[in-house]
Amino acid sequence: MYLHRQKGFTLVEIAIVLVIIGLLLGGILKGQEIITNAKVRNLADQGSAIKAAFFGFQDRYRAMPGDFANASNTIPGVSGGANGGNGNGDGRVTTNAERGLFWLHLSAAGFLTGNFDGQSQGNTLNCPATRCPTNAYGAPLMFSWGSAASGTGQSSHELRTGRSIPVNVLAELDRKVDDGVPRAGSFQNDQQASNNNCATGSGATSSYRLTVSDPESDCGGVHIM
Repeated sequence: MYLHRQKGFTLVEIAIVLVIIGLLLGGILKGQEIITNAKVRNLADQGSAIKAAFFGFQDRYRAMPGDFANASNTIPGVSGGANGGNGNGDGRVTTNAERGLFWLHLSAAGFLTGNFDGQSQGNTLNCPATRCPTNAYGAPLMFSWGSAASGTGQSSHELRTGRSIPVNVLAELDRKVDDGVPRAGSFQNDQQASNNNCATGSGATSSYRLTVSDPESDCGGVHIM
């Protein structure tokens, strides 16, 4: 009677398998990090481009995009927008018509890429792609006079990033463009975008909710102009 020797994995073989698994996991995590960083850069660059367009428009026309009362006679291609393409000239982008015209004025004047119809944009973070640009997650942006920033009750002109931004991405964006504090500074989280699920606390002591078991994926930010 012969005894058959059972074969198994050697320690070397097991070590090689573990190394391969580690490399695969490391590659996946690194790939996710690269994607996240790319989204953050995209959001930061988009905000910078729109703010630069805003100030460039004001410098050229001595008027505010969206609010420009003589836009139809000055900028080719805006007459098809709401109110014949003109704002009311009061120095603030406050009406539904002006929020929609904001994007049309900037694009028609060559300060912003895209084709926008200039029709009314309501005072919510909803807008078709034919009317306003979208962020890296496909959610529409808004520029308006208001107080959507969660850390202040004072109204000002605000560029809102749109929703659908994961809280870790929004936190990194805040660190990149401001102070990393969600309810203080020139960049804050949007109180109309899952506010309490994205941040906690108040003022300079507030923080993004990054360590909860199910981090929020529907956050938004506000650039205070």
